[in-house]
Amino acid sequence: MDTKTKALQAKVMLWTDVNYHDMDEIDKMKSIPDLESALCNVFGVDLPEPKRGVLLELYVQTVLFCRECNFKKEHTSALLSIIKSIHEANIQTSFNNIEQCFNYCKELLLCHSVRRPPFSIDLFSYEEVNCILKYIHNSYINHYKLYKYIFTPQVKLDLSLTYSGIPDEDEQTLEDSSAPDVENVMETEAAPKTDSSPQTQEASIGEPEGAALDLKALIEKEVREQMTLVSGQLDQRMKDIEDQHHSALDSPQPSHKSKK
Repeated sequence: MDTKTKALQAKVMLWTDVNYHDMDEIDKMKSIPDLESALCNVFGVDLPEPKRGVLLELYVQTVLFCRECNFKKEHTSALLSIIKSIHEANIQTSFNNIEQCFNYCKELLLCHSVRRPPFSIDLFSYEEVNCILKYIHNSYINHYKLYKYIFTPQVKLDLSLTYSGIPDEDEQTLEDSSAPDVENVMETEAAPKTDSSPQTQEASIGEPEGAALDLKALIEKEVREQMTLVSGQLDQRMKDIEDQHHSALDSPQPSHKSKK
């Protein structure tokens, strides 16, 4: 048995998050607070706010969607486990993995819409799969960045620049502090032969400092332009992925359910 076959088998046999007894307790709950309490006990949600509230809201809306579609207990149990698995795949990393999450979602739905025991079962029909896929896209995929922001650590870029050819501040301060003593010695020994006017000294000191500032400004400008370019490329990539998702939803899918 190859690795892909084992993975498909594991996906179908994984749905033990919500058993039949748990579904009986969930079906008894009519109000939103009671439903949140029941789902919190079933999934063992022990998170600080706002993570706890957001996750319970995700599960509650899934149960309400199943009730609107008149799903049976096994359908609701499987869909809750699918939602839980997609969310866990999303929050595994702080970086962008929306394409992997969407493909994972389609694989899970495929494993529950085609009769191929023991690797997949025909739990959902084609119409139900299409309805579920639209629901997941509208309720979770479209808010992918929000879930990513709440449940994953924030990644910050710490950018440091090193300029070659420019003396360190400590060395420059040391040189400046020792400069008056040298000038006093020179003035004492050779006062009649040198012209140490303030204008001449300011000009000689200002030239290297001005060149250093120009170099620093040029480098900062190049860095800003490069970061702007990379940011634009990332935004375009996200837009292309979203367009692909919309195209995948709009395109008709062949029925995988076997004819009886």
